[in-house]
Amino acid sequence: MYADELTGSMEKAISETNRRRKLQQEYNKEHGITPQTIKKSVRDTIKASIVEDIQSEYNIKEEEDIKDLIEKLTNEMVSHAQNLEFEKAAELRDKIKELESIR
Repeated sequence: MYADELTGSMEKAISETNRRRKLQQEYNKEHGITPQTIKKSVRDTIKASIVEDIQSEYNIKEEEDIKDLIEKLTNEMVSHAQNLEFEKAAELRDKIKELESIR
């Protein structure tokens, strides 16, 4: 937390956090648990969420791969540009760039 002054609500939140931390540390010590960092690739999580968001937004089947998804979005982008819907085309262009960067 960042602030110039420590307010009452901030003190309560900090003391509660410290209380919970102490309980967790005691539990871990009693049960021989050593806390470990999660070993998961952030890129995979980001990639999955981007693809999932785009698939749900554009009603695209889950089994389609990124290449097919890019092709569909490119076709849709061209269609919007031909209809002078440049804002929509630009949004799709940005999503296509995101997908290409995670391919």
